[in-house]
Formats: sequence, C-alpha cells, structure tokens
Amino acid sequence: MPARRLALILLVLLGLLGAYWAATKARFVSGGEPAAERPEQVGARNGFETAVGDSPDGRSVIDYARIDERLRRLIEKPNMVGLAVGIIEDGEIRFLQGYGTTASDREEQVTVDTVFRWASLSKGVAGDMVALLAHERRLALFDPINRWASSLRLPRGAEERATVSDVLTHRLGLFSHAQDSKLEDGYDPRWLRATLSSLHLICPPGQCHAYQNVAYDAATEIVERVTGLPYREVVRDRLFAPLGMTSASMTRAGLIGSPSWARPHAGGRNGRPVEVAEAYYRVPAAGGVNSSIKDLALWMRAQMGLAPDVLPQQVLETIQEPRAATPGENRRRRRQAERIGNAYYGLGWRIYDYAGRRVVGHRGGVRGYRSLILFDPARRTGVVALWNSSAAQPGGLEFEVMDMLYGLPFHDWLQLDSREGAPVTPVEVPENGIESTGP
Repeated sequence: MPARRLALILLVLLGLLGAYWAATKARFVSGGEPAAERPEQVGARNGFETAVGDSPDGRSVIDYARIDERLRRLIEKPNMVGLAVGIIEDGEIRFLQGYGTTASDREEQVTVDTVFRWASLSKGVAGDMVALLAHERRLALFDPINRWASSLRLPRGAEERATVSDVLTHRLGLFSHAQDSKLEDGYDPRWLRATLSSLHLICPPGQCHAYQNVAYDAATEIVERVTGLPYREVVRDRLFAPLGMTSASMTRAGLIGSPSWARPHAGGRNGRPVEVAEAYYRVPAAGGVNSSIKDLALWMRAQMGLAPDVLPQQVLETIQEPRAATPGENRRRRRQAERIGNAYYGLGWRIYDYAGRRVVGHRGGVRGYRSLILFDPARRTGVVALWNSSAAQPGGLEFEVMDMLYGLPFHDWLQLDSREGAPVTPVEVPENGIESTGP
C-alpha cells in the first residue's frame, strides 16, 4: 500500500477516535453518571468555574452526587449554620461548594469565596515554613530551640535540650494545652512562653507527645529570627501568594474585612453569632490562618506535591514523616477504630494508617469555627471542610470520602440516618465552649 494512502487512512481513524472520545466525555461525568440525570453540583450556585468532572482517565471513584445530597441533608441539622467543602481527586479540584448561610441571622449564602478560620490547620503552615527554611539550610531541625526562640523557657532549662523538631511535634515534655487558658484571658504569648519554666515536665523533651498552642507558636519566633521579617509577611510571600491563595490572612481584621465571611456560632442556627475572639490570632503559627475553601483546597493540593516550586518534595517528605506516636488520637477516634490504625504526628501534621493506607491531615477548632483536612499523598486525593459552628458531625465527611476512594463499604459516618429523635453521637467531641484550638 502506498505510504500516502496509508497516512490518509490513519488520519481518518484518528479523527473517528477523537469524535468518539468527545461524545463519551460529554455524556458521562462524575464517574460515568449520565449528565442529564446529574443534580446541580459544584459552582452552579456560586459561579466557580471548576466543576465536578471526570478524572483524567475518564473515571472517578468519588460519588460527588451522593456527597452533595448528604451535605444538603447535613446543613439542615439544627447544629449547623454554614459549611464549605472541597474535594481533590487525582490532583484536580473536582468539588467546591458552599452550604447554608454566613450567619444564623443573615440570608447571605456561603460560597466558595466565603472566608472562615482554619484554627489548628494553621499548624501545618508553620511546619511547612520551618521545614522549608531547614531545606534551604538556614536552620536545622535538630537545633536546640533556645537558639531560635528566645521567649520559650522550659522546666529545668530543658529549652537547651529540646529541638526545633520537638516544638513542631508537640514533644516538649509539657502537659497538654499548657497556658492556653491564660492566653484566652488576654495574656501576652511571649510572656506565657517564659512562664512555662515554672511548670513540671511530664517526660524529658522528645520522649512523649502532648498537644500545645502557646509553646507551638515558638515557630513564629523561629521564622522571624531566621528571616528577619514578620512571620505573617514571610508566610504570605513564600507560601500563600505563590499558591494563589488570595483570600488567606492571619489577623482578625483580615477575617472581618473579607467581602464574605462566616460569623462564628457557639451553637447552631438556633443561636446567634458570637464575638470573633482575638486570642489565637496572637499565636499565628498555632491557630491564626483564615481563608476560603477555594484557597484551602489549593493549600491541600500543594501538600500533595503539586506545587514543587513552592514546596519541594523533600520538604513534604520531612513534614509528613511520622515522628511522634499519638495513641491518644486512637482513643479520641474510637468510633472510627475500624478505619484508623496507628496514628502519628509529623511537623504540624497528623499521619494515619487508614485501613492500611497512609493518609495525612489535621483538624481544628476555635470558638465558633471548626475545620478539617485529610488526604492520601500517593493518590493525590483528599477533602477539606470549614464550618462556622461547634458541631462535630461534619467531621464524618472525611471518612465517607476516603471510604469511596478506597472502595470500602458505605458507613454513615455523618450520622445522617440515625433514628428519628435519637441523639447523634459526635464524630469528635468538641474540646470545650471557649476559644481553644483543637488537635
């Protein structure tokens, strides 16, 4: 067969294959569901351009229509006010949606641009920033903490033995949440870090894990001492701006000055908004970040290794390395014992054995806000959520998404199908009713 005729035949065949693929892709979305039967999904109400769609190979293991239907049911619960959710699958943002209102006394709808507080998800920002500086050899994670954080004083001079890594893994030998109540009473965090020396060690530094906020914010001092610049400025210029996180901030003014922001509620829609407390903005490394769900999704995507110019893979390996065993986490999540195996803490991040797979995440809570992030770095798939009430129930979402990812049997982790009138057991018991960043 002449070469010219063979080339013509090949061109025709390629054209037919292209037409078939376009028709198939137009007909099927969200894992093969016919588009005409699909309910309204991402961005249709909010105007965000990224919609639920196919994975790159044309298949999706996340049932977005089912997730959307369950979240619509969840937002009707009396303990809810507003909620924003993002899901990344195969490295692509495939679901972004807002539910409910920004306040119980307002009709303004939560959108993908509504700003919430991250609470303790902020600890991952500090872990990333310090690890990035270590990657640049501007400090070492095994440096004694007193070399970089002058205000931190530990019992018996232990700041000379405790390391930068010990701060970021909550292994300073202090009891959990040391001096948090005084932080909430308005005391200066630098002064409080100095008073930690008057406490008693529960173990030598580096030997046991106990969650901190006041002490953890020594990370702010580390970054400022190394760079000579304010912590908020360094994080903005090195992390948030390069990632396109335009709504992200670390001040109370940054939150309430946003065009759309969710008001905090100690209860649900039957209550009224409460005051935005200042305390944890004064420890920005521990709990000071605000942003929209869109920007939180961009943040999660970077943790999956998809922004190597900002966060090199070596940095991600450093922060996501299991460093401190956290058996208390297993007790706290005993309802999910069939999913969560061993639990560890890295540098500002939690690492779990999820039904035999390695996942990374964190949760957070300050008065009137709660948050979560959980993802599988290898599968580049995960979920983020922000809401403006103290409800623990939305925490079940991360389990429902990960179960879909791994093809596990359905379990009502959101507890939407409890018997009528029966009390709903919280997925995670709130820490308390006052300003307190949760683990």
